[in-house]
Amino acid sequence: MSNFELLKALNSHVPFYHVEDSQFQPYGKIISGYDFKELQLYMEQTIVPQDGNVYVASVPEMEQTIIKEQIQFNFYGDMPIQIGYCNGPNSKLNGFEYHKGSEINVAITDLVLLLGKVQDIEHNYYEVNNVRAFFIPAGTAIELYATTLHFAPCKVNDEGFKAVVILPAGTNEPLEKSNEKRTEENELLFMKNKWLLVHPEREVLVNRGAHPGIRGINIQIFN
Repeated sequence: MSNFELLKALNSHVPFYHVEDSQFQPYGKIISGYDFKELQLYMEQTIVPQDGNVYVASVPEMEQTIIKEQIQFNFYGDMPIQIGYCNGPNSKLNGFEYHKGSEINVAITDLVLLLGKVQDIEHNYYEVNNVRAFFIPAGTAIELYATTLHFAPCKVNDEGFKAVVILPAGTNEPLEKSNEKRTEENELLFMKNKWLLVHPEREVLVNRGAHPGIRGINIQIFN
């Protein structure tokens, strides 16, 4: 039994697919035509903390690469980008975020992404029965569309996960002024280019002002 088939059998509580399945098409696509080896080599130096995820939005060494120039010009139309990573032991949904611009993930290890659609947010609430799980094999690079809800990956083994994260420059930095909350969506603006809904169980984010808009169980991926 393959790793994917085993994980699918262990996680029958959530619709579970491979990133190559057609069900992934509304959420994003696999990226080809680029060599991410420079970033993969850097990621070999990074560690996976076991007491919580680590997210570094911008890493100078990762941004001083040929692939950064290629992605910035060809993929983002010469708009400034940032390259960082997310490593950790996470296995739960915990929340959903979205950005006004695509995100690129490069799976350094096998991992699972729990995904949703912005269109399913109703009055700043999202029902977990709309969540879909996708297995991403190590070495796979994907685009997540701006309308795709996502958060930290889920591990598929006890060692945890590693993923490269590429975004428009400035994403996830602190807001420089107070949120005026003119519209319903403004309630979700949490950081620069980051709109966020969290599960009520994720108290550390709720206490920081994140909107507890995820309704239902806090989905966990078992391995």
